Amino acid sequence: MKSQKDERSLINFFDRAFLLIHPLRFLVKVSFLKLRLHNKHPCFVSDVGFLLELRCEFIGKRSFIQNKYKAFDNLYLALRKTVSMTFRDLSLKKPLWTALDDLGYHTPTTIQAAGFSVMMSGKDTIGIAQTGTGKTLAYLLPCLCMWKFSKDPHPQILIIVPTRELVTQVVSEAEKLTTHMNVVVCGVYGGANMNTQAKMVLQGLDILVGTPGRILDLVSSGYVQFKHIKKVVIDEVDETLSLGFRRQLLDVFDFLPVKRQHMVFSATLSEDVSLFLDDYLITPVRVEAARVGLPLEKIDQTGYHVPNFLSKVTLLRHLIEQLGPEAKILVFVSSRALADLLFKEMEASLTEALGIIHSNKAQNFRFDTVQKFQTGEISVLIATDLIARGIDVTDVSHVINFDIPESPENYIHRIGRTGRADKNGIAITFVSEKDEPALLAIQELMQRQLSFTDVAEDIEFTEELLEFEKPKIEVPGKGVKLPRRGARGASFHEKKAKNKKVNVRYNHKKAMQDKYGKPKKKR
Repeated sequence: MKSQKDERSLINFFDRAFLLIHPLRFLVKVSFLKLRLHNKHPCFVSDVGFLLELRCEFIGKRSFIQNKYKAFDNLYLALRKTVSMTFRDLSLKKPLWTALDDLGYHTPTTIQAAGFSVMMSGKDTIGIAQTGTGKTLAYLLPCLCMWKFSKDPHPQILIIVPTRELVTQVVSEAEKLTTHMNVVVCGVYGGANMNTQAKMVLQGLDILVGTPGRILDLVSSGYVQFKHIKKVVIDEVDETLSLGFRRQLLDVFDFLPVKRQHMVFSATLSEDVSLFLDDYLITPVRVEAARVGLPLEKIDQTGYHVPNFLSKVTLLRHLIEQLGPEAKILVFVSSRALADLLFKEMEASLTEALGIIHSNKAQNFRFDTVQKFQTGEISVLIATDLIARGIDVTDVSHVINFDIPESPENYIHRIGRTGRADKNGIAITFVSEKDEPALLAIQELMQRQLSFTDVAEDIEFTEELLEFEKPKIEVPGKGVKLPRRGARGASFHEKKAKNKKVNVRYNHKKAMQDKYGKPKKKR
């Protein structure tokens, strides 16, 4: 029992040492760690010795700070694999422990374990973790631990997400965790009746989950007040900003109290987003469960060279037939028009087993389609990048990229829909000639080459191109010049005579003279 307790305390020590920035403090901790591990874990001594060698080589140099984390990360992850850590090792409330046991959650993921103590300290936190590693639970657990009962009807925790599907997902997870707590969770989003959501908010709540636009509508209309907000969570922050919510996000910040804690999470973090967070977060602590852009190891990635749209449709039909009805396949396309076109091409062969979802579809239709895909009524779902982060469907066996997204980060989020919850997944990508530059950007982000598979000989590709695929022919030479317009006059029509009157003082004598030919006096 004592040995297990020492190992758990060692893990807590690692969580703290993992976040150190200053090289000198880091070396003191590593030296102490070497003494702690020498007897119980001699296999790790060589790794620690490697860290100490780095000190000799890089002390006083900037490269030391850059290189120490890679070695220390390997040591940290290696030790975590040898020690069985459970949610009981975290300082959670008893109702949360009970809820986690009911849900069958026993072992926290890396981001959940590494970020818990940082968020519980009250510091602004930036969490970077691969898609499907439990980021939602990573911020809900510390938020619920720090939540205190209040009779005030206004929320204490604000969670901002980019899509409506993600709102429902977060609300569902929060309700599962608070089954033994008196916590009221409310989700709001655009595209639904605002009055209905306003009535729900006015009844009182503790946690508000919503999209930036609808949250701003409610707070600016006075339906909800943010004076008691203590925790602000922004999930999928890069997608929130890229969808054009930057202005709404800043307006929401204006309604928040000055003293608050920020928790920001995403699987990818661009330079532009990092600059934005540096402006609005106070000395944030960055917790990285994996390198930015690194996909899950459990996802097997492969690609096919396909020349055009119709050939991709042919290959997609073949793969779906080969995988069988037991497979749960998510097909991603880059635009709504392309999604509708693909659905029309595939509808005849798949009939009721095919579904489609994008932002032009009605809200109830989107929810019903996702529910059917979850229950298995639909085995193939066509979706756009907008909801690549808002779908939390279990047991997705295959993700097929019908085309390559413009942003390399979106590729990481797409394939992250499979291989979730410690399960294996397969990601298949169709690559045409025009997709080669985007593929190079993705491979650079992942630091990994995508392996390609030869297409079966019985599959015949066509050379026919659709209208949007045909190259645009530019006519050589200068275009026809239009004649120059002459000098423009007034940009309004001439007034009518009756409208040209000038207001003058009424002269009764002159008016009578004009009417009767002689002056007429009043009697």
